[in-house]
Amino acid sequence: MTATAPDFTIGIEEEYLLVDADTCALVEAPKTLMEACMADLGAQVTPEFLQCQIEVGTCVCATLPEARDDLRRLRATVARHAAAHGLAPIAVSCHPVADWKDQHHTDKDRYNDLERALAGVARRMLICGMHVHVGIPDPDQRIDLMAQMSYFLPHLLAMSASSPFWQGVDTGLASYRLTVFDNLPRTGLPPRFESWSDYERSVGALVGMGLIEDATKIWWDLRPSARFPTLETRICDVSPRLEHALSIAALTQCIARMLWRLAGRNQRWRVYERFLVGENRWRAQRYGVSEGLIDFGRKQVVPFPELLDELIALLEPDAAALGCWAEVQAARDVIADGTSADRQRRVHAAALAGGKTADAAVADVIRALIEEYNADL
Repeated sequence: MTATAPDFTIGIEEEYLLVDADTCALVEAPKTLMEACMADLGAQVTPEFLQCQIEVGTCVCATLPEARDDLRRLRATVARHAAAHGLAPIAVSCHPVADWKDQHHTDKDRYNDLERALAGVARRMLICGMHVHVGIPDPDQRIDLMAQMSYFLPHLLAMSASSPFWQGVDTGLASYRLTVFDNLPRTGLPPRFESWSDYERSVGALVGMGLIEDATKIWWDLRPSARFPTLETRICDVSPRLEHALSIAALTQCIARMLWRLAGRNQRWRVYERFLVGENRWRAQRYGVSEGLIDFGRKQVVPFPELLDELIALLEPDAAALGCWAEVQAARDVIADGTSADRQRRVHAAALAGGKTADAAVADVIRALIEEYNADL
């Protein structure tokens, strides 16, 4: 491990769906909407794979408060330009009723290539996620921390879960998005590598055979970014509430620093088999925060509030050093009010219990998501 401390900068990428503000139906982004957003935000906003999606990315931020300001500005700008077209963005990983067969992908070389290469698997990608980048300049250090950090990916997924519905059906899952995404190749928990050169050899084997052009076509839950000197978490659903997204980002940043801090004391987090971590990944995908995760040291399922309290206590020195202690502690709000998946189900159930039709109940869910998006802007 290098003796030089990483900078632990943070960057957040989010994908949104666009809906008609009146009907709540999914709509394609008008060209003029994208042009207006790009005029204000430049390269920080881009089209996504499907024409009904829009992606934003913060600048490289030195602190979480700086990331809050930038992400709020991005969310507010998209909302303002969308409103001018009678539309609204929702920060949620699946539209409750939209059918992927009715959507069209963006006419862009990268996306055209994806559609040709992945066929029907790509066409089902009516999903949105949140990616968090943490700056770790030393490449071998990125690989070392990636192996240890994988343990915490289910915790982050559980708190972010926002996709219980798919094509009008309650799937019973807190994050159905991951079910769709896992159909792509080169997804899931990252494999373990011994060094950066080991990682480069593996990626180079696929590139050398012409199977992928570069490492951007590797979509693990956690990966070394192909564009930046960062570790990038990709497992999370996108969070409707800005402050919940920031708490998850703060936890991600602090976990990376905590693992680096342990290395300075010649310690490290135990690296468990992917098979075992995968069981927690499934529990997070299925239940969110409601049924707990496995504590492999204790060899038992532990309620999520207890696990989160332990994690927050573990991360306190790192959160203090990074200036995000308030955001880390605020992660408990996800437990207090439930995940987005929990809240969507509550709104839906209340609408049906009140005598509303199935369509009206879904509209209530989407309007609640629009309100949550706009609440912190």
